[in-house]
Amino acid sequence: MTLKVISAGFGRTGTMSLKLALEQLGLGPCHHMIEVIENGEKQVPLWNDVLDGKPDFDAIYDGYNSAVDWPSAAFWKDLADYYPDAKIILSSRSAESWYGSISETILAAVWAPENWPPQAVEWFTMVSKVLERSFDGAKTKEELIEVFNAHEAAVKAAIPADRLLVHSAKDGWDPLCAFLGMPVPEGDYPRTNSKEEFFQHMTKADDL
Repeated sequence: MTLKVISAGFGRTGTMSLKLALEQLGLGPCHHMIEVIENGEKQVPLWNDVLDGKPDFDAIYDGYNSAVDWPSAAFWKDLADYYPDAKIILSSRSAESWYGSISETILAAVWAPENWPPQAVEWFTMVSKVLERSFDGAKTKEELIEVFNAHEAAVKAAIPADRLLVHSAKDGWDPLCAFLGMPVPEGDYPRTNSKEEFFQHMTKADDL
């Protein structure tokens, strides 16, 4: 198996909804941070190797047809090169709403090491390094919004237009299916991973 779709969008840009959408379209299983949480014994060491400059993407994505969310999004350039036939999606939302969401979820959890459960320290440490790579030292709201906008601009500049779709959850099925050359399924586009659902997922990290 090889990745057919890769999302370059940061976490909290509708990545869980996109994961479910891709899986509904038959492009699953889709790799997402939730897979790293649920399969930490295998995934965390592999991602630590990537962070150390020794990637084994074949091992990480063994059994997956697509990838969204962090940690993948931190290595979007490498993945776009490694899987040259994969289509690239930039999951997106307004920078202001993204900051509001991430500051109350991912950053609230990861940037509070005093609250990390002992059994999940290795996972949290890895995620901290992934965020550091993505944010390049940014910490304040203004800095993070600047990084977010710069990231989106970099993706748009690097990926040819015919290989890239900029997609927000509110855009729904039509542009996604047109980009992928697939029929629009019945039913609404998935909408999931609210703040409450995020912290429910995080309880799984506590059990690593």
